[in-house]
Amino acid sequence: MKILDNKQLDQKLERLAYQILENNLEEDNIFFLGINKNGLRFAKYLLTTYTKLTSQSAELGNIMLNAANPVKDEVSIDIPLKRLTNASVIVVDDVANTGRTIFYATKPLMEILPKKVEAAVLIDRKHKSFPIKVDYVGLSLATTLKENIRVDLLKKTQKSVFLE
Repeated sequence: MKILDNKQLDQKLERLAYQILENNLEEDNIFFLGINKNGLRFAKYLLTTYTKLTSQSAELGNIMLNAANPVKDEVSIDIPLKRLTNASVIVVDDVANTGRTIFYATKPLMEILPKKVEAAVLIDRKHKSFPIKVDYVGLSLATTLKENIRVDLLKKTQKSVFLE
């Protein structure tokens, strides 16, 4: 079942970008760090929408981790950690379920002292088992554990979200 079509997803992106801007007006630079492939795609869309609203400097980075087994492989960020010191960082993913992926995605940030770290997701499910609070949410869904959320962000004009 389709729960968000392209137009609705674009509206969510715009609302999220406005919220992020409102909470970061004083920042000189902000970093959007997308988790793995779909989180990075969503972060790119969010960054594009964000930069249309402001002349504030914003950059995109990628957090790479093994979501299925986050302790098996090293978690890495493709931006030097030194650049993230005393910076505002938004960790971005497409779906937050248990909070585990976002929890482990912040591991490299523990080696430095960012100014603040916030989380943004398109879909927030209500199955948290990790101490994660998502600051910016496109859509909050109460689902069963057996249901799956599929986010399709590959084509700019055909973005969609399905509940399966």
